Amino acid sequence: MIKDYFLENIEKAIECAVKAGKLGAMTEYTGGSLNVERPKNPDFGDYAINVSSLARSAKIAPPAIANAIVEFVDKEDNDYSVIGGFINFKAGKTLLINLVDEIYKKGAEFGRPENINKEKILLEYVSANPTGPFHIGHGRWAAMGSVLANLLKFYGHEVYQEFYINDAGSQINKLGNSLAIRIRQELGEDVDFPTDEIERKNYYPGDYLIPVAKKFIDQNKALLEEVNNDVTKLDVKVLSDFAKYEMEDLQKALLENFRVHFDNFYSELELHKSGKVDECVNLLKKSGKIYQKDGADWFKSSDYGDDQDRVIKKADGSNTYLTADIAYHVDKLERGFDRLINIWGADHHGYVARVKASLEALGYDSSRLEILLGQLVNLVINGNEVRMGKRKNMVTLEDLIDEVGVDATRFWMTMRNIDTTLDFDIELAKTNSDENPVFYVQYAHARACSILRNATSEKIDKETGKTLPPALSAEEFADLTGNFDKSILDMTINDCRKLVLKLEEYKSLIKTSAETRQVYTICRYVQELASEFHSFYNATRVITEDKELTKARLSLVYAVKSVLKNALDILAVTAPERM
Repeated sequence: MIKDYFLENIEKAIECAVKAGKLGAMTEYTGGSLNVERPKNPDFGDYAINVSSLARSAKIAPPAIANAIVEFVDKEDNDYSVIGGFINFKAGKTLLINLVDEIYKKGAEFGRPENINKEKILLEYVSANPTGPFHIGHGRWAAMGSVLANLLKFYGHEVYQEFYINDAGSQINKLGNSLAIRIRQELGEDVDFPTDEIERKNYYPGDYLIPVAKKFIDQNKALLEEVNNDVTKLDVKVLSDFAKYEMEDLQKALLENFRVHFDNFYSELELHKSGKVDECVNLLKKSGKIYQKDGADWFKSSDYGDDQDRVIKKADGSNTYLTADIAYHVDKLERGFDRLINIWGADHHGYVARVKASLEALGYDSSRLEILLGQLVNLVINGNEVRMGKRKNMVTLEDLIDEVGVDATRFWMTMRNIDTTLDFDIELAKTNSDENPVFYVQYAHARACSILRNATSEKIDKETGKTLPPALSAEEFADLTGNFDKSILDMTINDCRKLVLKLEEYKSLIKTSAETRQVYTICRYVQELASEFHSFYNATRVITEDKELTKARLSLVYAVKSVLKNALDILAVTAPERM
C-alpha cells in the first residue's frame, strides 16, 4: 500500500537521522508509534504523519524534527513537505501507475493480504424460529452475515456458516395449534383465533399458515378420514412437525434466493436429544458453579461478570433457553473452531455476559466468542415509517425483496453499521437515480464496461455516415496490461490522481473491515469510488485520437471496473455490464 510505503520511508529516515545526531536527544527509534492519516486539506498531500510525539525524547520542537527527518527520506519522484509537526506526502507517478498495474495483474485477488493469522471461524446468524416468514430484521442480519462471511473468506480465513434452528420450545406447539385452526377453517368450520389479546398470544394468526393448511389437507386425506375430519383428535405434534418443516423449507428457499448460503442448519431439538444439554448442566454442577434456590438450579454467572446469577433449570425440571445456548456454544468449540462469531438481535444484549460466563466456568477462553448485536430496520414508504408487526399484516423479507429486488435489499441492508438503526426507504431503493446508492454504484460499473466496449467497437461518423475503425483492435485491447507508455498517464490531473488514490484505499479497506467485522464500510467505499469515477469520466475524455493516451486511460477505467466488481462480489450484489 502507498501509505505503508510512506510510513516505511519515514521510519527508515528517522533511524538515519538518529544515527546522524539530527534528532536532538533521541538515541534510538523502535518504530510503531507513528500513524498515517489523510490531510483534511488535500492540497497538502495524499497522506501525512504527525511526528510531534517524538518531541518527548528528542527534546526539540516538532517542526525541527519533521525537517530533520525529511532530509534523510529517499524521495524518488514523490513529494515530501513539512507543515508544523506534520510530514506530508504526495505520491509520484511511479507509485500510482504501479498500483494500476497491480490491479491488472492480481484481478480478483487484488486487496487480499498475503500473510494473516488464518483462523477457522464459525459464523452463526439469522437463527430464527421456524414459526413463520422472516421479518425484515432477519433480512438485515442475513445480509450482514453473508457479507461478513464473504469478506472473511476473501481475507483468508476459513469460514463455516451456520443457522441455529430454535425448534425445541413451546413456540412449536403454538405453531401446531395455529395450523389446526387454519385446517379447520379450510374444512369449512366456523372457527377463528381468540380475540382476547392474552389468549391470542398463544397462536400465530398470520395468513401465511393458510397455504400450509391446504397442503396438509391435500397430503393427509387418509389421516383426516380416520378422524372424520375432526382436527381436534389429531396429535398436535403431527401438526407441529408438518408446519415446522414447511416453514423451514420456505425459509431456506428464501435465503437461497437472497444469496445467503449456510453450510449447516443446526437443530436445537437434536441438541437436546443428543444429551449434550444435560452433560453441560452436570459439568457445571461438578465444578461447583450451580446452587439451588426455590427449587430451581442457578448458575453462578455473577462470578464471571454477569450482573446476576441465572436460572438454568426451572423448578418444574424444564431447562431455560440459556441452558441449551450454553450447550450449543460448547459444542461449537468442541467441533474445533478457533473463533465463534454470532450475529444476534439487539434484544439479546443480556445474553452476551451469560454465555461468556458459562464458557469461562467450563474452562474455555470466552474471548474466542464474538457477538455482534444488530439493530432493527425501519421501513419508510413515501416519507412515512411503516410499523413492522410480528404476526398479522406483517411486512416480511419476501415482501421487501419482491418490491425492490435482491440487489437493492442486500445493499440497503448492509449500508449502515450493524449497531445503528437502519431507515430503509423503499421508494428510493426502487429508483434509477443517483440518489439511490445501489443504482449509483452499479451504473458506475456499467459505465466502465461501456467505455471498454466502445474502445473496440466500430463507430459511425455522424457527418459522413461512414463506418470508422475502433480505437483499439481486439488484439491491442487484450494486450493492454502494461503495454503502453506509462509516462502518458498524466497523474497531475486531479481527477485522475484522486481516482487512483481511491483505488489504493481498497487494500486498507479490506484489512480494516475484516479485522473490525464491519461491512457497511464496503458499501460506503464503492459509493465513494463510483463518485470519483463519475467525476473522472465527466472531466476526462478517455477514448481519444491518440492511441497511446487512450490505452493509458483505458487502463485506469479497467482498474475501476475490476475493483468495483471485486467489492460488489463481496456484497453479493450484481455488477451489471449494461444498464
